[in-house]
Amino acid sequence: MSLTLGQKAGWGLADMGVVVFVVVKQLLVLVFLTSILGVPVAIAGLVTTAVLIFDMISDPLIGYFSDRTKSRFGRRAPWMAVGAVVMAGAMVGLFSVPEGMATGRNVAWVIAFFGLATIGFTMVAIPYSAQAGEITQDPQERSAMTGWRMGFASVGILVGGAVIPGIANGSGYPIAALVASPLIIGAIWISLFATRNAPQLEQAAPVPLKSAYRTVFGNRAFVVLAIIYGIMTMAIALITAGLPFAALYLIVDDGANALSGAAVALTTLSLLFAAFVVGSILSQAVWVMLSGWLGKLGALQLGLILYVCLLAGLYSVLPSINVTIMAGMFVLAGFANGSYQQIPWAMFPDLMDVTRRDTGAAIEGAFSAVWLFGQKLANALAPALLGGILGLAGWQETTEGLADQTDSALQMLQLSITAFPAVILLVALVALAIVYRPLAKVALG
Repeated sequence: MSLTLGQKAGWGLADMGVVVFVVVKQLLVLVFLTSILGVPVAIAGLVTTAVLIFDMISDPLIGYFSDRTKSRFGRRAPWMAVGAVVMAGAMVGLFSVPEGMATGRNVAWVIAFFGLATIGFTMVAIPYSAQAGEITQDPQERSAMTGWRMGFASVGILVGGAVIPGIANGSGYPIAALVASPLIIGAIWISLFATRNAPQLEQAAPVPLKSAYRTVFGNRAFVVLAIIYGIMTMAIALITAGLPFAALYLIVDDGANALSGAAVALTTLSLLFAAFVVGSILSQAVWVMLSGWLGKLGALQLGLILYVCLLAGLYSVLPSINVTIMAGMFVLAGFANGSYQQIPWAMFPDLMDVTRRDTGAAIEGAFSAVWLFGQKLANALAPALLGGILGLAGWQETTEGLADQTDSALQMLQLSITAFPAVILLVALVALAIVYRPLAKVALG
């Protein structure tokens, strides 16, 4: 049975709430620790990484238990409904550090609430990804669903990357988290309501835990794609972690450009994210069409090539005093990023179908846990990697928002958000062509 337009769009809506949390986490936690709480950047990066690695321990369990859940709402909805509240509530706690505590207690507070928030995120993200393999088995319909998902994700990027940081700078981090919370919960709950009548696999999977994950890892094409997606995510996460610092130190507008007033009103970071989202939204229909013309793999490879070229261009213009030029380049960056956002998420459910066809095992939750593991590992390692790189270059932490940085530290920041991610994306591009393509040809026919 084909999905209705409302079901496709409704399913995609949940990702807006998920992405608001992800972007806030990636953009604000490291800066909050270093620029508000005065934690040294290398330590702050390790704290962020440690929490995210701890969260990955819960992934296999939540994937497994969601496969085996029995309820009148289906296997996935109860996890998502509760997880949304846990994620949003803990995020508020994360940024509500009491005043007057010592640095060690500040760090402990952040670790506790950050850990709880990421567990809530897992309770939403893994069942949500599993739904993509359940509510339709039509590859083209999945591309359309993913287009809706990434369109709403782009709105989430705008809110999480432009609106929320602006509120954090003006009214404080706790107020910004409070504003974001109903958006997160509302998007996920409305999505669950919109898809309540969508097709789903009702039966709980009887496969034991070890057997479920042994079956997943037996799908070699899926495992390779998950690894390559994790590599791609490392590049994007490195850019995202470094962007707030770049907006402070590398993009200092001289006030004489067309968008200078907007940069002052919104903050440079918010303006750049708004430009990025415009490009991402404009790209979604294009990448759906290109996936139909070139195949999903061909369209993804084209997107990565465009991304590498764009990063090379960004390296050549930084540092910049022209926020208008930078906004234009971020529109192009958003367009290229649309391929990374959309296409892999439309590819991996096709590979889940292969295992269900060959074994009869409906273990979409286990597949989603492995899929998200690579993404989470990359997102966990990126802050520590950036913190370590900047720390070695002599980056100075502060409690005042800005500090004098050496030329070598600023040069390393520039490399960290342009050249280094470009090299990582090139590695992913080669792996797609040499390793993944032959495996996918055999698996998918």
